[in-house]
Amino acid sequence: MSKLYVVPTPIGNLGDITRRALEILGACDLILAEDTRHTQKLLNHFDIKAKMISYHKFNEKQRSEEIVQRLLNEEINAALVTDAGTPCISDPGYELVREVREKGIEVIGLAGPSALTTALSISGIETYEFAFYGFLPRKKSELDAALKRVLKNPVKTFVLYESPKRILNLIERIKDHMPNATLCVCKELTKLHERTFYGRADEVLNQLRDHAEVEKGEYVVVGYNNDYEDRDIPSYETGIHGILFDKLIKNGYSLKEAVNEAAKEGLTSKNEAYKASLEIKNFLEKLKQGDQ
Repeated sequence: MSKLYVVPTPIGNLGDITRRALEILGACDLILAEDTRHTQKLLNHFDIKAKMISYHKFNEKQRSEEIVQRLLNEEINAALVTDAGTPCISDPGYELVREVREKGIEVIGLAGPSALTTALSISGIETYEFAFYGFLPRKKSELDAALKRVLKNPVKTFVLYESPKRILNLIERIKDHMPNATLCVCKELTKLHERTFYGRADEVLNQLRDHAEVEKGEYVVVGYNNDYEDRDIPSYETGIHGILFDKLIKNGYSLKEAVNEAAKEGLTSKNEAYKASLEIKNFLEKLKQGDQ
């Protein structure tokens, strides 16, 4: 029977690759790589000869169908790798894994490098539970909406990924939404120029502004939201009708404004909010008619 192996690769230091990962990569009939040029350097370093094909977010759906058929018909073993870290964690792969599982093909995961867990382990921030958001949107309005969802999440520890060109903007927005947040911003994990920046949001922002090479390297942001206040959050148990009523009464919104705000905050989809608003509108009209 064919097997699909999900193989983590180093996030920086090549010494972090496991012996088992090397054995699997050397033994598999096919390696599915996010960037074949990048993975070829890794294979060359460890003198591994293997056939590779590309598997990335732009061809994920098409490639998944092809690979599943090969696994079903050819009885081969394949290894899924990403450019760095563990596949499927804010990287391509879950569609393939899902399709493979649904066809009854065995999927085997290997332990190994992950920027997410590495950053959490060195952050000094509570990790009994955490919310992982990956890369947040670039557009200001969408970024602010995403950070509002982080703010309102009762799970206070959060983890974000960010690129070097946008890290200052992200920390500025976090400071505005969560001024009392504790942050540990990790740069170039496991690499020669690894750095961490720790403190309150404003302190970390100043540290980054003083860092001459702030716009170089990849970042992981681990935060603890000290600004969360349960009493300010509409209960999800009330449903979308309760959330819209809450905005109508507390904020004096129109139904249209309440719908847009609820969707923007990620509390529901716009279609669901609009449907509920029509029901509320009918209810209010009936009340009005009853008063006449």
